[in-house]
Order: sequence, then structure tokens, then C-alpha cells
Amino acid sequence: MRICFVSRRYWPAVSGMSAYAENLLRHLVRAGHDVTMISQYRGDPEGRAVYGGGPPPPERVPDGVEVVALEALGEQEVAAGRPADFEADVETMRATIARLHAQRPFDVLHAQYAYPNGLAVLRAAHELGLPAVVSVQGGDGHWVGTCCTTHRELVRAVFTHAPALVIGSPSFAAEVSARHEVDPARWTIVSGATDTERFTPAHDPGALSAEPVLLYHGRVDARKGVLDLLEAHRMLLDAGRTVRLVVSGIGPDTALVAERVTELGLDDHVDQLGYTPYEQAHEVYGRGEVFVSPTYAEGFSNTILEAMASGLPVVSTDVVGVRDCVRPGDNGVLVPAKDPAALAAGIARVLDDDGLRVGMARRALDEVRAVWSWPVIADRVTDVYDGASRRVRDVPVPAVPDPPVDPSCRFRAAPHLL
Repeated sequence: MRICFVSRRYWPAVSGMSAYAENLLRHLVRAGHDVTMISQYRGDPEGRAVYGGGPPPPERVPDGVEVVALEALGEQEVAAGRPADFEADVETMRATIARLHAQRPFDVLHAQYAYPNGLAVLRAAHELGLPAVVSVQGGDGHWVGTCCTTHRELVRAVFTHAPALVIGSPSFAAEVSARHEVDPARWTIVSGATDTERFTPAHDPGALSAEPVLLYHGRVDARKGVLDLLEAHRMLLDAGRTVRLVVSGIGPDTALVAERVTELGLDDHVDQLGYTPYEQAHEVYGRGEVFVSPTYAEGFSNTILEAMASGLPVVSTDVVGVRDCVRPGDNGVLVPAKDPAALAAGIARVLDDDGLRVGMARRALDEVRAVWSWPVIADRVTDVYDGASRRVRDVPVPAVPDPPVDPSCRFRAAPHLL
């Protein structure tokens, strides 16, 4: 099968989407498919500073994958003080798909993100008569359509017309269905996954040192709860505990986190690693002993799976996209989101209860290897491709209308948050 995969973010952008795309593409090639990736990227200084922009580095592209890098020039209009022009980027993606298809025809198109990528893929699929698959990720599922009328109508059009819709968890599907009036039967649940060959335990699952190390690894974003973790860490220290915190990653709130560390008097207790290349991420997990993900919402958390595969007990929040893979007291501990005191109490419980901590870590490790490893999930994605191909003649893909642009949309002012 010849597959066109259209990604909103790929390396060097620091994002769970990047890891997801790399692993999926690698396994598609291993399964014998012919894969072309069209990758959007930010090339401006602001975009590079937030996530690490630039075209995909050749060494990060799986062997056998053809890459076409598209600089998001419309999105980058924001650097000149103008609203981001997502519509221009949609047209560039559509035209690029059509050009590549004319050279060597595709069998299926797959968008990683409902908007703007999914809209571009649907327009190309309608023009070319191809089946299309749209994956809804955490960012666009939780936020797109809550920002303005334009995006609400466009993302709902994508959900209505895509021949196949993929989403990472049942709770996430229920949230998006309720917000955008999507028939729940439209979703195909394909969870996140992790590379269980790369991520393995560096020490006995659940083991603690004399100075336990809490690990936060991922996008440094207030919506991921990282500021709440700093507050919780201060509470643990005030209670007389000796515990360190490692914060790994970059994101829109990197500078804010650094300032807050100093304000809370945590400079001697927090290690801020900054950007960590994905190929070195397993070493970061090796430094941690308890993984903490105080996120406000997820599609499906790849970092939690990586932590589980690394043998770390997990403390996270009882929110959409997390409760689907973390069962309280069984393979992790869940606390309410946006509650630093509850987070501190959950961490303390894990630190103090050896049986709970070790048992959770071991059960999670066994489960992630059996259920959430990439070979298992990649096979499920190709099943979606096969189903979409069979339905293409029965379910036409109509053109999606363009409502007027709402310049007040918050994502047009800060598109890196999309």
C-alpha cells in the first residue's frame, strides 16, 4: 500500500506527535508499505524556540520513508504581527498531495491532526477520489473548535466527512463527541503506543534511592500541570521530605517554569534539563524513580507509556486520555487535576508504600509490553487503512466549506499552542 502521511509536527519539534509519527512510519515500512510523509514545520525563530522547529533531520526519518517538508508560512504570519493564516497552509498541503499523487499515485491519505492537516487531506481526497483517515490528537481534540466559530465549523466538517476517524481513547472520544456532536460510532479507537525496545527499566521497577527522584518529561506547558508539580514539590520539601525533581523538555512555558523554580526557592532541588533528543529520552527515564504527569487533559499519553515501559511508578491526574491507561492503585495513582496539595499527597503515598509502588510498576511494565507496544498498534492502524479503502466508493468525501475567518481566534495569535 502506498501511504501519504501528513504530519503537523515532526522532529526536531518536541512533541508526543513526533514520537508517534516516527514509530508508526517505521513499522509501516517494516510491514512492506510505501510511505511518504508530508511534514509541516515552523522555520521562524519564535516557532523554533517553542518546540524546536525546522525541517525533519534526515537521521530522524525511518529508512524507506520519503519526506516532503513544508514550512508553515501561513502560520508564521504571526511573527509579522498578523493573524496566522492556516487556510494558506491548508491549500499548500492540498496542492502538495495532488502533485505527489500525479507523480506516483497514493492508495490512502492519513492526516495526523484534524485541523489544519485533516482539512487539507479531505480536500485532496475529494479531488483525487482517495480514501482518507484522520487522527485526532490531544491538542486539536481538546482545544480546536473552542476558540472561534470558524474553527468550530471547520473541525466539525472534518469529523462529519472523514471516511475514517481515529482517536486515542474512549474517554477522549466521548469528550470530542459531546463537544462537537459527533456520532460515537464514527470513532475507531487506536491507542497510543511506545517503543518497548528503546524504553526499558534502568533499575528494578519501583526502586527508590535515599533521595528519591521525581521525573517530569514532556512538553513544558502549564496545561500539562508542570506549575502544579512545582507547588507540590515545595509542599513535600516543607513537610521535611528529601526529594529531587527533574524537569525534562521545552515548550511554551519553559521560561515561566524557570522563574517559578526560583520564586519557590527550588533552585537547589530541581534539575531543568531543557531539550532532550528522542533518541536520548530513555536515559532521562533512567534518572527518574517516580514519574509524575499532572496533565489537565490528553488524547492518550505517550510519556506515561514510556515511563511504564521504563519501570517507573506513575502518578498522574484523573482526566480524559489518562484514565484509559492508568487504573488507580493497580498500575498507577490518579489525583484530581489542578490540585497541587492532592498531587503532593499522591506522590507521598507512592514514596511511602513500598508494596504499592513496586506492584504498580511491575504490573504497568508487563501491560505496556503486551498491549501498548508499537507492533501491536501499527497493525491496528493498517486495519483502519484497509477499511477506509473498502469504503471509499460507498462514502464520498464532499468538499468542506470555508466560513469567514474570525481574526479574534486565540490560535491565530498564538498558533504554537494549537
